[in-house]
Amino acid sequence: MRSRKALALVSVAVLTACTSQSQQARPAEPTRGPAPSVVTPLIAEAVAAPVAVPATDGKTHLAYELRLTNVMSHDVTLTSVTVTDRDIVLLNLAGDRLTPWTRVLGTPTPARKIGAAQTAIVWLDVALENGVQVPTTLTHAVALSNSQPQPPLFPAAQTIDVAPVDVQKRQPVAISPPLKGPNWVDGDGCCDTSAHRTALNPINGSLWGAERFAIDYVQLRPDGRLVNGPAATPESYAYFGADIHAVSDGPVVSVREGLPEQPPGRNPTGLPLDQYAGNHVVQDLGDGNYALYAHIKTGTVKVQPGDQLTSGQVLGNVGNTGNTTAPHLHFHVMSTPDPLRSDGLPFVFDAFRLDSRIANADGLDTIFDGSPAPMQPGLEPRDESGVMPLELDVMTYGDR
Repeated sequence: MRSRKALALVSVAVLTACTSQSQQARPAEPTRGPAPSVVTPLIAEAVAAPVAVPATDGKTHLAYELRLTNVMSHDVTLTSVTVTDRDIVLLNLAGDRLTPWTRVLGTPTPARKIGAAQTAIVWLDVALENGVQVPTTLTHAVALSNSQPQPPLFPAAQTIDVAPVDVQKRQPVAISPPLKGPNWVDGDGCCDTSAHRTALNPINGSLWGAERFAIDYVQLRPDGRLVNGPAATPESYAYFGADIHAVSDGPVVSVREGLPEQPPGRNPTGLPLDQYAGNHVVQDLGDGNYALYAHIKTGTVKVQPGDQLTSGQVLGNVGNTGNTTAPHLHFHVMSTPDPLRSDGLPFVFDAFRLDSRIANADGLDTIFDGSPAPMQPGLEPRDESGVMPLELDVMTYGDR
């Protein structure tokens, strides 16, 4: 799907698309009692320890990734992945429900078969109902079949318990929205398998999920369409040049300016890694949280490293620079000042209006083709506070 792939910050990811707290983002082995030794055909770990975040669906989400490496000389096929809190099942993905959440590194197509010496990622979204206590530790039961059984060590079908991970105790940073006005769409956001969520970037010998909670913002016109005029012209997007606002008080860490606008509708090629975010600003929000404002319009960046920003201050305008095929603001919060060599962290907005939601991911493609967005029926507009928007939410951000 064009838009879900095109707008993600970086697609060099192997799949398609600093403070003491930031160091804790890498998963640690939880404290637990002795367990019997069992040989396993897979070795596993969480890419990063999850952080709980409340969202607009009324649930609290734990979004993270499980990395599975096949150490055998033959294929194994995943049949289910179950996430538990002690003996309580929080999420069970089995059979065809598991397939879209699983990919082998280096391949864009979902698949549950992991070849010899291959590594796969399973994207997990544990969504807890209101009132359910957030667990302190998550454990994983992975059921699989061996194509070449070797009983008793490797039976034809087996379930292995792997990769316990502690849930981080940190709270999502509370910020204001980076834009103002109606009809802002959360494109490629959390917590499904959007281009952002599936972008794990191999940098300096590690996998980083900097875009785990990233949003690509585009703005619908009053008629529900995105474009008025030739789609290859940036000015056909009414929000091109819209003001970008600081989401909180805090100093500017780094700035990139001077990169040219990309022609909409084309996938940029030949970009070095430091140009994927285009013209951009990184701001220190405190407590190990850094904000990235990416793809800013050339010549509009109004701040310099060291500037102390105040919430709501204009720092630039929406553009189409860097790795992008249509004007938009890419925004995310991360654990380090590096836009890609960091772990994506969740955030909540202090206040906004949830107006509607695009019906499905195909509907996001529809608006890039010039058609009005199909909306999810039955969603009543409401004011929200202290929650994270989800992919396809359509929102109004008020003046501050």
